[in-house]
Parts: sequence; structure tokens; C-alpha cells
Amino acid sequence: MVKIRLKRMGGHKKPFYRIVVADSRRARNGKFIEELGYFDPLTEPDTIKVNAEAAQKWLGNGAQMTERVRSIFRKEGIIQ
Repeated sequence: MVKIRLKRMGGHKKPFYRIVVADSRRARNGKFIEELGYFDPLTEPDTIKVNAEAAQKWLGNGAQMTERVRSIFRKEGIIQ
């Protein structure tokens, strides 16, 4: 199963996340298929950049989102 999820990056107590498409059997920070954007929760407001066209393509192909990615996509207007 293909999932759209967050990949943790950054140093100790300074996380930021990349939004990636990956096989659900891979490790959280393991190999991924495609990078869709990034999310930085430490800035005010949160910094979010997403390639909406690629995200729609993967959702159309049946990729499942994690709950956090779903909330990010709602905030960005990619899904309702």
C-alpha cells in the first residue's frame, strides 16, 4: 500500500518534515517514491509548501494519507 506521510528531518528539538509518498512497509525515514513538499511546525504560522498537482495525482491513484497529512492538505485546500 502506498501512503502519503511525513518524513522527519532536522536536528534535536528542531524538527521539520517532508511530505513524501512511500510504501507503507518502509521505515518512517526510509526510502520514498516522491517528495511532495515540506512542513515546518516551528514557525508562526506553520510553513507549508505542497505540490498540489502531484498530490492530486497520487490521491487519484489510490494513495492513503496519514491523519496529519490529511489536516495539512485540508489547510492548503487540496482536499475538502
